[in-house]
Amino acid sequence: AVVSTQSTGEHRFFPYAQNGGSVVAVAGEDFAVVGCDTRLSEGYSILSRDVSKIRKMTKSGLLGCVGFHGDVLTLTKSLDARLKQYKHTHGKDMSCEAMAQMLSATLYYRRFFPYWVYNMVAGVDNNGKGCVFSYDPVGSYERESYRACGSASAIIQPLLDNQLGYKNQSNVDPTPLSRDRVRNMVRDIFAAASERDIYTGDEVEISIIDAKGVETQRFPLRSD
Repeated sequence: AVVSTQSTGEHRFFPYAQNGGSVVAVAGEDFAVVGCDTRLSEGYSILSRDVSKIRKMTKSGLLGCVGFHGDVLTLTKSLDARLKQYKHTHGKDMSCEAMAQMLSATLYYRRFFPYWVYNMVAGVDNNGKGCVFSYDPVGSYERESYRACGSASAIIQPLLDNQLGYKNQSNVDPTPLSRDRVRNMVRDIFAAASERDIYTGDEVEISIIDAKGVETQRFPLRSD
């Protein structure tokens, strides 16, 4: 009898890649801030140092997304088409809350073959207040005051809880957040995260959206 020396193994279908990156979103009184790093990587290889992960979807809403970059491109292309269709049908841009609901439905529709993407919607709601919506990959979402997602979220979220949620602090008088304070805090948080997470780095892109429009700045991070 011929005995095969080849070992048998199970072959799994896994069409995703993890391209890293982190997103932070913070809601202010009448504005919202989204920060993302610009590094695109896979494993121990840096594929690009200049990839923007923030997209202006409407005049009142921004989308920050990280994860598998192929799915990021496919998802944002689909969302762009649905936003244009809405504008042509109704003669106006979709509100930030409606865009958040639409993204949830889009992700849930693909729940059996999900987009491998972590999303954050930030903008100004119908009452002129800053808003942030965080998601899991299959569409469950929640409105929050601040949130981090992506490869460095475990590092960033405790800092946000302490500095913005005032958790584990005593005798603190919460004050309304100014644009400059939030911008500087997001920049410092990304600088700290890039020291510990190899998938976060190169630059941090910070966009501030309010009723007047969007202002975007970039600041350097570690590039090694």
